[in-house]
Amino acid sequence: MCGIIGCVGRGDETLDTLVHGLSKLEYRGYDSAGVAMANGGVDVVKTAGEIDDLRRTLEGSALTGDVGIGHTRWSTHGPPTDANAHPHQDCTGDVAVVHNGIIENYQSLRDELVGAGHTFTSDTDTEVVPHLVEDALEAGVDPERAVRDAIARLEGSYAVAVVVAGHSTVYAARNDSPLVLGLGEDETFLASDVPAFRDYTDQVVYLADGEFARLDAEGWTVTTLDGDSVETDVDTIEWDPEETGKSGYDHYMLKEIHEQPRALRQCLRGRVDEMAGTVDIEDLGDLSPTGVQFVACGTSYHAALYGAQLFRNAGIPAQAFLASEYATSVPPIGDALVVGVTQSGETADTLSALRAARKRGARTMTVTNVVGSTAARECDHAFYIRAGPEIGVAASKTFSSQQVALNLLALGMTRTVDTRDVITSLRELPGNVQRVLDESAAEAVAEVYQDADAYFFIGRGYQHPVALEGALKMKEITYKHAEGFASGELKHGPLALVTEHTPVFAVVTGDGEQARKTVGNVKEVEARDAPVVAISDGQTDVARYADHVLEIPETHPRAAAVLANTHLQLLSYHTAALLGRNIDKPRNLAKSVTVE
Repeated sequence: MCGIIGCVGRGDETLDTLVHGLSKLEYRGYDSAGVAMANGGVDVVKTAGEIDDLRRTLEGSALTGDVGIGHTRWSTHGPPTDANAHPHQDCTGDVAVVHNGIIENYQSLRDELVGAGHTFTSDTDTEVVPHLVEDALEAGVDPERAVRDAIARLEGSYAVAVVVAGHSTVYAARNDSPLVLGLGEDETFLASDVPAFRDYTDQVVYLADGEFARLDAEGWTVTTLDGDSVETDVDTIEWDPEETGKSGYDHYMLKEIHEQPRALRQCLRGRVDEMAGTVDIEDLGDLSPTGVQFVACGTSYHAALYGAQLFRNAGIPAQAFLASEYATSVPPIGDALVVGVTQSGETADTLSALRAARKRGARTMTVTNVVGSTAARECDHAFYIRAGPEIGVAASKTFSSQQVALNLLALGMTRTVDTRDVITSLRELPGNVQRVLDESAAEAVAEVYQDADAYFFIGRGYQHPVALEGALKMKEITYKHAEGFASGELKHGPLALVTEHTPVFAVVTGDGEQARKTVGNVKEVEARDAPVVAISDGQTDVARYADHVLEIPETHPRAAAVLANTHLQLLSYHTAALLGRNIDKPRNLAKSVTVE
């Protein structure tokens, strides 16, 4: 959830570097923010609110130093207040700590520390860490040993960074929460995610669980928590730092919606041979499962539902599970391939589900956007969606890229009578998405229904996950009530909520039985005087019963799901813009959910 930044070696630019890095991580949390600078002593400035609030608080401050850490918070323990903002300090003020994750044994540690005379000033679990370091320092050990000993007492998930007075060093460790080092020529960075320092370097080292990093003027080292040396790989980030800017768009989300044609081309590149009618996923090894189990959360779960249909329609039993449910009640696996769909590769519930599957002896795969992520390292196979960095909290281009990547996986492991048609439709998809972006009437529809009481989304087959995703997007960024249903389920209860003030968005593509049945469901809605917006390729007569139509090009049903979703993304975006919502930073949400 939260965003961590650390910096060594940038001299007078250190503070500006920390604040700039936090601005690049604000999608991970924006309840509060703060920085700590080590300059002989340790000075901390922090405040509730967003990064701009921190900037205003820093104006006129005398904060200096060439070593520092920073944090932007998504609240877990305690409300977003100045006191609960990170960094947190010990009783002496000589230790400052930033933390992402949840310390499960914090209450027992806090009780012990209070009993020993320590004074706490916040409601957070994080504050036990600087006090543990303080105790170790008072026992006479050096700062590095003190930090290692403190971290060894923690149970739960954490990414922790620490500075200590009198030492120009950042100490850090991780367990179930991401940390990555950025390696410059004479400077070293530490962060929860690469965008924090991508403006300064493209060389990175991803820390693994149980690893400990030390950053100082001499450079950097990575060891185990016990101090044993570990082998590290230095990776090169291929995307340009400009990709994390808004490029003239009002919001990151709108930019990323419009980046989808490029993202889909990147996903397809080198993987599809249209002439041969084949998909190349040979780098994943021999994949011929008798069944597939998908595990995912949120938007990725909707992609997993879509992916499960792809495999079932090709004759391979497949199910999609909510990762949080799967992890606590693992179903029978047999020799099924367990696939974790996770944009960040760090989603805690999905990682727990994958680990539970591995304990049962299952082969695992992740479909992810992040090379070097925990899921990519821990799974037997990793399939990258190649969407590029996504900053907007509400997923857009990563969902469409997941849809295409799952098509490629299904095509690479199965073959159906329409395989060539599917491949052709995928190759045409970037151009067709661009056409939808250029011609969509979603903004005009949003203007009509911005004051609706609620929004309902319906679809069948491949369009059912799209309906669910359309409702989720509407909820996430407009804060309006929205629900998605399989079209046939609307009459089994939810129809009681339908009125003339609840528009129904019906995704109707193709001319088969599913489309015809959905048109019948639209008629049921129309009979209750509810306005209807059809997302249609014109192959049925649904337009006769709709108040508005959002058109998509005629294509294969699997690709039509991606095109329909593009309209619904624009619909939610424009509705939120008309309502004046904070689109890139919706309340209570964060981009990468690294707590369970």
